[in-house]
Amino acid sequence: MKTNLRPTPLARPSPVARGASAALLVLAAASAAQAQQPASELPAITVNESSAAPQAEVSGFGDVPLRELPLSATVIDSTQLRASGARRLSDLAQFDASVTDAYNSAGYWDYLTVRGFVLDNRFNYRREGLPISAETSIPLDNKERIEILRGTSGIQAGTSAPGGLVNYIVKRPTEQDLRTLRIETTSRGSLLGALDLGGRFGADRQFGYRLNVAGENLKPLVHDLDGNRNLFSLAADWRLTRDAVLEFEIERSHKTQPSQNGFSLLGNMLPAPVDPKINLNNQPWSQPSVFDALTGSLRFSQALNADWRWSAQIGRQRLRSNDRLAYAFGCGVEGNYDRYCSDGSFDFYDFRSENERRTQTAGSLNLKGNLMTGSVRHELGFGLLASRVRNRFQDQAYNYVGTGNILATAVVPPDPTLTDANTNRDERSTELSVQDAIRWNSRFTTWLGVRHTRLDRDSIRTDGTRPTGYKDGITTPWIGASFAIRPDLMAYASWGKGVESQVVPNKSSQYGNAGEALPALASRQWELGLKGGSDAFNWQLAWFDIRRPMTNLDACNRLGITPCEGRYDGSAVHRGLEAGAQWNAGPWRLGGSVAFIDAKRRGSIAEPATNGQSPTNVPKQVLRAQAAYRVAAVPGLELLGQLSHEGRRNVLPDGSIALPSWTRVDAALRYETRMRGMQTSWSIAIDNLFDRRYWKESPYQFGHVYLFPGAPRTLRLGLSVSL
Repeated sequence: MKTNLRPTPLARPSPVARGASAALLVLAAASAAQAQQPASELPAITVNESSAAPQAEVSGFGDVPLRELPLSATVIDSTQLRASGARRLSDLAQFDASVTDAYNSAGYWDYLTVRGFVLDNRFNYRREGLPISAETSIPLDNKERIEILRGTSGIQAGTSAPGGLVNYIVKRPTEQDLRTLRIETTSRGSLLGALDLGGRFGADRQFGYRLNVAGENLKPLVHDLDGNRNLFSLAADWRLTRDAVLEFEIERSHKTQPSQNGFSLLGNMLPAPVDPKINLNNQPWSQPSVFDALTGSLRFSQALNADWRWSAQIGRQRLRSNDRLAYAFGCGVEGNYDRYCSDGSFDFYDFRSENERRTQTAGSLNLKGNLMTGSVRHELGFGLLASRVRNRFQDQAYNYVGTGNILATAVVPPDPTLTDANTNRDERSTELSVQDAIRWNSRFTTWLGVRHTRLDRDSIRTDGTRPTGYKDGITTPWIGASFAIRPDLMAYASWGKGVESQVVPNKSSQYGNAGEALPALASRQWELGLKGGSDAFNWQLAWFDIRRPMTNLDACNRLGITPCEGRYDGSAVHRGLEAGAQWNAGPWRLGGSVAFIDAKRRGSIAEPATNGQSPTNVPKQVLRAQAAYRVAAVPGLELLGQLSHEGRRNVLPDGSIALPSWTRVDAALRYETRMRGMQTSWSIAIDNLFDRRYWKESPYQFGHVYLFPGAPRTLRLGLSVSL
């Protein structure tokens, strides 16, 4: 049975949201009045559609080109998104060797691992620089670029996992009229239609717009995984004066699709890779998961003079989800609840969590400018960010319904009875940040930053039991230094601190300190690097060392340790070397990256067998490579190739079972030409060209070992027409 939900309208804004919105409008009107005064010396504010020197807002120094910053980040632009056929964030791992999958089930939301750490979907994601929840399906059709910061993110976020941050940047109005229609289809008949319109109007072209509409009928090669999705988004701006602009954007998205169950170990054996078309979530009563989202933001920017400007921004995200799955989990017969039975059978559960509602409101004030102290130039930034989260759920179904098997031939009865309580959450945070890039001379720069965060978090079960709550204040500093050895070569070093917070589960039957907040887990990172090159050839080399405190909470829950005193339990130490390069030479475009990660668990008392072992699902080495060749004999024709290789990784925490390495090759052909005055782009692509079967990832998540197969060979055809 399929369920169609209408997106829930935005709830009545909170006083904070209403006040910030009113302030923006008042400031906009004031700026319009100020336009009567001449300001010929002030720089005009414009929206750049492209840049020869990529920048990343997620870095915290958004005005500085990435090649000058003492940190590591990847920017994936709309051209790469379109050419790769990416539909979800996990599809973008192919562009960065430091990014891998972390439980990416088809039909579900995305999880990423960066530098060996799983990003937290509640705290490690941004949209237009504001915090959002990534516990939903986020479309890419209206995104101008995706920014991935690699490393500890203490100055960019109040609390977050130490791997990095992801920031979604939406498409903004274009200077020239844009009229693009895109159509794509795949091997089994999935059909995508997308419209992208942009431009400016008004007597002085002061008004701009960008409209993106997309709809897709999802028909993947995996069995019982058909679904559909749609998107409507609008971005607009109003250039009140040459020095002030008011920007607005909103998007509504809907996706309904079943998800694919992960496979698992068969007793103590790693099975051979299965047919990737098999879906264990194929019961007659299986229902699709449904993700509805309504998200928008309003931003006002004002140049005060030639050196200083300020901005105010408010954003709101409202999510509604129905999470459903015929859930394959464990083997009660053999007493193994983290894997399947030796004979290929498993316990089947009817899982349903209906009407999940997540709402997040965030507002920020920022002031940036330049200040001279003698011959030293300071590039200063001051920020204030407030965020409010309200997550509301209802009781969920999690009921044993029988025994399944890995051939997906078993049929079991449903049991949708709501027997399991969920957890409602409220979170409030206020963050104050200060940054200073000190330019001592044309070659040497020091970078300073600090963020102070006040947290107030509460949770309670939907049946009114197990209330928890805590307040905390945390400070996360960051320092760096960069030196231009020569104009095309820079060396840098940086040190940063990141913080996470955890509360012991309020389960007094198991935990001696149930419901208590543990001291903040402060991770620390060193990074040393070299960056060099020119517009035709650029490269980067980085070494990092991240130390993250660990607790025993996961082990106590997974191993059923009772009684358990929640506390620190050693640390995770991740060291690695990353290298990447891009080269444009005549008809060739070459690029790639490689990452070597030495990740180890140290000092664990709860699980001493894990000490010295690599964490699960973290490959020891990863290689990504891309190549493109323009055929001179046929103008507009380009051949493209993509290679992804991931090394061995642990399946179990003690390292007794490991997943073999794998390599996948993708290929594409693109032809651009003009037909009847219209610019057209034709493409044909084959993902997994050699149709190789392999286990793509092995997350140990939710107390269970999962194995996800690589997708089968898939053909994609595309046509883009610009009117």
